[in-house]
Amino acid sequence: MSGRQLKIVISSSKRKTAVARVTLKPGKGRVWVNGIPLEILPIEMARLKIMEPLLLAGEGIWNSVDIKVSVSGGGYMSQAEAARTAIARALLLFTGSDELKQRFKEYGRAMLAGDSRQTEPEKWMRYSARRWRQKSYR
Repeated sequence: MSGRQLKIVISSSKRKTAVARVTLKPGKGRVWVNGIPLEILPIEMARLKIMEPLLLAGEGIWNSVDIKVSVSGGGYMSQAEAARTAIARALLLFTGSDELKQRFKEYGRAMLAGDSRQTEPEKWMRYSARRWRQKSYR
């Protein structure tokens, strides 16, 4: 590519134990999640969750970029939410638009900031954080 610079954006995000890494570059509007095209992703709710930042950005931005998402760990919905946040962050870095940032914030804070909730630690002499041993007498 002589004389023309190619802009590539790398972004990442976490949700629970899922980690998503996104590579965004100029293209034709294709999105892959772990090598699978987004259109044929088997779980519809996860597909819709991943598409949210693209739909909010609009077809003008969506059709001008190719996105490769690599996600691991956690369940399928936490993977989808991590991918969603990483895509939104990458789109912001790629466009540098304050209008797009405002649109993401109005839609939901978790689109850019992520979810800060953590699991509660297990307590002493218990099976989990809250569960106690059952009593068999009364």
